[in-house]
Amino acid sequence: MDSLEIELKQLIIQTFDLEGLAPTDIDSGAPLFGAGLGLDSIDALELGLALKQRYGISITHQTPQVREIFASVSDLAGFIRRSRPSE
Repeated sequence: MDSLEIELKQLIIQTFDLEGLAPTDIDSGAPLFGAGLGLDSIDALELGLALKQRYGISITHQTPQVREIFASVSDLAGFIRRSRPSE
């Protein structure tokens, strides 16, 4: 598991007060919405805000392929990597 995925899992746990979970309990490839973690559309808005605050990226319902970006932790990590300016 890479460091960005661990950070994202920690952010998800903090954002949604999932006190009983550890980052290792979240499968990077599992769906975030529906059957996976069970997040819903309101949670997507809250997670989008947390991502903007932490990484300076903006994901809205108008972002192309928003469903694919939020599909899993690994998909979200890939989007963040692609969206960050080159260092």
